[in-house]
Amino acid sequence: MAGHSKWANIQHRKGRQDEKRGAAFSKIAKEITVAAKMGGGDAGFNPRLRVAVDKAKGVNMPKDKIDTAIKKGTGELEGVEYIEIRYEGYGIGGAAIMVDCLTDNKVRTVAEVRHAFSKFGGNMGSDGCVAFQFKHCGQMIFAPGTDEAALMDAAIEAGADDVTTNDDGSIEVLTPPNDYVAVKDALEAAGFTPEFGEVTMKPEGENIFAGDDAVKMQKLLDALEGLDDVQEIYTTAVIEA
Repeated sequence: MAGHSKWANIQHRKGRQDEKRGAAFSKIAKEITVAAKMGGGDAGFNPRLRVAVDKAKGVNMPKDKIDTAIKKGTGELEGVEYIEIRYEGYGIGGAAIMVDCLTDNKVRTVAEVRHAFSKFGGNMGSDGCVAFQFKHCGQMIFAPGTDEAALMDAAIEAGADDVTTNDDGSIEVLTPPNDYVAVKDALEAAGFTPEFGEVTMKPEGENIFAGDDAVKMQKLLDALEGLDDVQEIYTTAVIEA
């Protein structure tokens, strides 16, 4: 982590997400609907739904919108049938990018994703071309100043895979993807609330961007993120704030 701040990067990312809060509602609603359809409408027994609902609450999504999305997934209300698709490709300087989508029209979605890649200096690749550069896991980031020893003990007790202290003092806890909710709940019960947490595809390496390349890379990521069918973007790119 030498050379840049994990904490600053997380704060930068959170800030950009907050700026796009309105657009996030529709995307999170899609995720809630799909999660409820796959695992039922009770977040207490459906970890994927719990994560989606927590994300919705994190951007102050109204409760009635959350409930409506759940009912569409369970069939209590009529809803659109979504399919999950992942596209992979390369950004500026060969940085790896994975794009997770929920769509009701694959032809439209692939055309839009390919266009965004090509217009902003990237290249859409074949399935699996960059997936090996990421690890599927639960990830939580705790603020600098958190009691490292106590958090590590609590995380190990809760079943975390790894605890790492970054150069900037922030602490990262990784979990198996299916155990993320249980570990997060255990840590919060022990008095440790993460500043940021999600089930993600964590890059195994990083490409650091600054200057003009950072601007170009951010434009590509923004173009992909702005597509209605795109739910999540994972990348090895780190934009220096």
